[in-house]
Amino acid sequence: MRAVAALVLTLGLGSTSACAGDSSPASTPPPLNPSGSASAPPSSSSTPPAVLPTSDRVPDLDVEVVNDELDHPWDVADIGEDRFLVTERERAVVSLIDGGERREIPLVDNDIWVSGETGLMGLEIDPDFADNRRIYTCQGWNGGEDVRVISWTLDAGLTRATRERTLIDGFPTTSGRHGGCRLLITSDGALWVGTGDAANEENPRNLDSLGGKTLRLDPETGEPWPGNPWAGDEGPRRFITSFGHRNVQGLAQRADGTIWSVEHGPDRDDEVNEITLGGDYGWNPGPGYDESVPMTDQDLPGEQIEAAWSSGNPTVATGGGTFIPVQDRWGAFGGALAVAVLKDQELLILSFDESGKLTEERAPEAMKDYGRLRTVSLAADGDLLLTTDNGDGEDVLLRVTPR
Repeated sequence: MRAVAALVLTLGLGSTSACAGDSSPASTPPPLNPSGSASAPPSSSSTPPAVLPTSDRVPDLDVEVVNDELDHPWDVADIGEDRFLVTERERAVVSLIDGGERREIPLVDNDIWVSGETGLMGLEIDPDFADNRRIYTCQGWNGGEDVRVISWTLDAGLTRATRERTLIDGFPTTSGRHGGCRLLITSDGALWVGTGDAANEENPRNLDSLGGKTLRLDPETGEPWPGNPWAGDEGPRRFITSFGHRNVQGLAQRADGTIWSVEHGPDRDDEVNEITLGGDYGWNPGPGYDESVPMTDQDLPGEQIEAAWSSGNPTVATGGGTFIPVQDRWGAFGGALAVAVLKDQELLILSFDESGKLTEERAPEAMKDYGRLRTVSLAADGDLLLTTDNGDGEDVLLRVTPR
């Protein structure tokens, strides 16, 4: 599991009565908790989860190259004992980095489709991986000409992965542009999925399309997660948690249980958003996929949710993100959202207060020497794991340790 929350998400939301044949968003979002976001209930403990730093000391960062034989690595997860799983988008392989050495784990009977921005993308590890060796991946797929989420079981020697089931499919595709696709298992066991709009103007706001959305489902069965805004309806909308997104590249859970997305803007306004269940994030490119419109268009009907952070003009090309644990060694970075950046080739450290308001934006110099950064996740001890995306088979897995 990625950024592990201190609380269990327990959401008691009612469903709406939107008709399955109506492709437009419901006029009234479902009831939410008082904060209006997908957050956890108050803790039974008198001590709330820590989301703010323990000091204002800005730590120095030590950067270790764990492996330098990767090619367009898209995601990385720590499976313990100095071993890491990495998805490589264009090679369409899962690689095991064990003691710094790389070897491939074949995905048995795969039919992964690679085109442009789409290939083997998001990766998540089952919370019981030590017992069941189950992983989840998101990839383009030739059989359905779509993007889909699949669960796999690794053998005891971690030498191959056998397909278990397709959990959800039918994410739209065109040329491979805007394929998404980030995975996150939250502390209540739900599987969240962030998707791209496939560069099709109809997808972000169409509740009968899975494109340009965040989704939530049961990782065991692939069924919609109870409490989804439209869980009682028919069709794709049963899975949708938010809409009006362009191309979700990151998902992260804060220690207070809130869920945050990171996504690409057009020529401006990459965004970090705190997810509200049933929320409209305002992307509406219009006829011909006109990308001159605002990333969050407030002229649309209903209420559109403004970003918690935006790059402004121009974009920086944000990738994956994770929340840094609140540990003394992380100092002022504790509790902040670490976001990998592709075009501007840096690591953004975005600090937010308890209400979700941006308070500080930093880009450590130590992370500006590695080119394009695709994603960032947590090691088991709270270090950061980053992948580069420079190509030519010389991409690296980095481990970042504060001091």
